[in-house]
Amino acid sequence: MRYSRKGEKKTEELHEKLKTLGESELRSFSLDVPTGSVYQFEGEDFREKRKEIPGLYWIEPPKRERKANYAIDAYFREALRMSEPRAPKAPRPPKQPSVQDHQFYPPRLFELLDKEIYLFRKQIGYKVPLNPEAEDPEAYRKEEQEKIDSATPLTEEELAEKEKLLQEGFSDWSRRDFNQFVRLCGEYGRDDVDSICKEVEGKTEEEVRAYAKVFWERREELTDLDRVMAIIEKGEQKIQRRKDIKRALEAKMSRYRSPFHQLHIVYGTNKGKNYTEEEDRFLICMLHKLSFDRENVYDEIRTAIRNAPQFRFDWFIKSRTALELQRRCNTLITLIEKENQELEEEEKKQRKRGPKVKVTVTPQRVSTGQKRKAETGAESARGRGKKRKT
Repeated sequence: MRYSRKGEKKTEELHEKLKTLGESELRSFSLDVPTGSVYQFEGEDFREKRKEIPGLYWIEPPKRERKANYAIDAYFREALRMSEPRAPKAPRPPKQPSVQDHQFYPPRLFELLDKEIYLFRKQIGYKVPLNPEAEDPEAYRKEEQEKIDSATPLTEEELAEKEKLLQEGFSDWSRRDFNQFVRLCGEYGRDDVDSICKEVEGKTEEEVRAYAKVFWERREELTDLDRVMAIIEKGEQKIQRRKDIKRALEAKMSRYRSPFHQLHIVYGTNKGKNYTEEEDRFLICMLHKLSFDRENVYDEIRTAIRNAPQFRFDWFIKSRTALELQRRCNTLITLIEKENQELEEEEKKQRKRGPKVKVTVTPQRVSTGQKRKAETGAESARGRGKKRKT
């Protein structure tokens, strides 16, 4: 009770005080809160103390470690470095025409250019160092040094011949044009020159045909022949694969009068649980109808599935993407090729056995034969009987 009376008394005093305050005093009103600085504590000013010790409460994070990129070539070059350093490159004349292997200049031109190179090295007094990569470094060094020492300048006839030979190569075929030609050979095949001529940019049909003829005649002169032929052969394998698939589909469809209703797929153990036989039949028939080698054939098959009335309520097949349909078609093509192969093997076995020979015997021949046998038997019996009497 005593504390409540004190509180009531203090509240009344505050009310009386508030009644006497004016508007200006209400603006600066406070409830006896201490107005000292928060930086002062127990008579000590910590604001000045903070200025005296800068960075006292700052913990600097560690610096970021920057790792160098892992260069595989540099690593193996260092790891597999030979004990003996490679021989430095020999100097070349500064004003020599740029001749590349894919431009197919005549071989005689390279002989004349080599003469100029050896003459230039002779003029600057170049000495051939040992080449550790050669089979016999000392013999190789002597041979090259003899060529340099015996070098002579080109005659006027050889200079004129060099200028003439420089016009015979494919100087307007850059490395970009060459790579484009190689890529198109892999895409269309080496025999489809018409399609290649249409796709090469900046070249006429006559120029492409002339280059293609020389390319296949002198391709052994290329330094990166293995890489070039690998690109072309890989593309031709894809072309041949497409032809094989198309041939397998033709053979499969030719066995049925109405493939959309009669086509049967031999699954074996690869039936699967997702696709039904009706769905697989439709995929194969549409793949054959739209042509397998078309660019967006699986997108068109997907559209045909959505428009097909038999799949109106088949949400599974209607919700398949073009990539999923392609995977399923690849599986079905593998099954069809296996089935065709088994049928071909059976046909070969039947051919080896040969057709069964059916011997048809007419009744007349049989009767005449029996008569002849009876007559001969009777004659022989009579003959034997006569002999016995004698």
